[in-house]
Amino acid sequence: MTDKVRIGFVGVGGMGQMAHLRNYVDIEECEVVALAELRRRTGKLVATRYGIPKAYGDHREMLAAEKLDGIVAIQQFAHHAALLPDLYQAVKYLFTEKPLAVSVEAGEKLASAAAAAGCVHMVGYNKRSDPATLAAREVIAGWKATGEMGPLKYVRILMPAGDWVAGGFTGLLDAGDERAKLPAEPRPPDMDKPTHDAYVSFVNYYIHQVNLMRYLLGEPYRVSYAEKTGVLLAATSESGIPGVIEMTPYQTTVAWEESALIAFEKGYVKLHLPAPLATHRAGTIEIYRDGGGRPERTVPAMPWVHSMRQQAIHFVKVCKGEMPPPCDAAEAVEDLRVAREYIRMKYGQ
Repeated sequence: MTDKVRIGFVGVGGMGQMAHLRNYVDIEECEVVALAELRRRTGKLVATRYGIPKAYGDHREMLAAEKLDGIVAIQQFAHHAALLPDLYQAVKYLFTEKPLAVSVEAGEKLASAAAAAGCVHMVGYNKRSDPATLAAREVIAGWKATGEMGPLKYVRILMPAGDWVAGGFTGLLDAGDERAKLPAEPRPPDMDKPTHDAYVSFVNYYIHQVNLMRYLLGEPYRVSYAEKTGVLLAATSESGIPGVIEMTPYQTTVAWEESALIAFEKGYVKLHLPAPLATHRAGTIEIYRDGGGRPERTVPAMPWVHSMRQQAIHFVKVCKGEMPPPCDAAEAVEDLRVAREYIRMKYGQ
């Protein structure tokens, strides 16, 4: 590998451009050398704007012509099962958006295929790259190691629907090309269409919180209760710690109010996360200690960097062998298992 990581993009639609590409082209340690986009006119426009030398009509053209260290493939997750096996064979490092796939079975096959090909597949749970989440995780790990705040008692994640874009699509390029129809995962036989639609909607919108719950707990968990209106998912961790995900008990129009409470016997960490496409803005944390004597509340200052940019930096580090992926394909399968368990508990199938 040269000093700069050679990156190719597969897909430069809305998320491909605005959540990912604009971050990679500004990272000194990597170079975006090519992109593949089925909408050829749009692909050429994007390549011109961002100074990318080559624009191809599909991933096979790009892979035949380019020597790449890593690929960033930003597609609808229903297309992952058909697309990703080709990419596993072509590069050692791959990044995709969350979730890994639609079904658990497809996710398991992809994780196995990545391992067999020797490809490190980083799945884009950007909250794991937010500076505030990383700081919260460090405090949680420290308290668990020392026992100074007593045992971890409870994790609560609140996720109201809101303005997740936060102006983040400003400047999106689209030449108006017709969109190609791509192969998608079929509906599995154990779900009728309404249940499958509800499952896909849940996976698309709340899988971030499903993943974040495990990250904050520091261990696996199972769904213990699925409230029938869809507002509450209750969970129990491997060691018996309870947790809940509150899903849109209210909604906002021009705000994003995602938060998490990680409660110990003698203190807590509160985490507030910004809209996913908000730029130059990390989350915030509040740390409260009440272990006897004088209670203390602190709010550490976070750097002016957003999670999507930090996630891109992390993938470049993964490609350089400087860190493991914050979440790999094998762990991402667990999110699909939790989601399937929740839907089965809620709908009975």
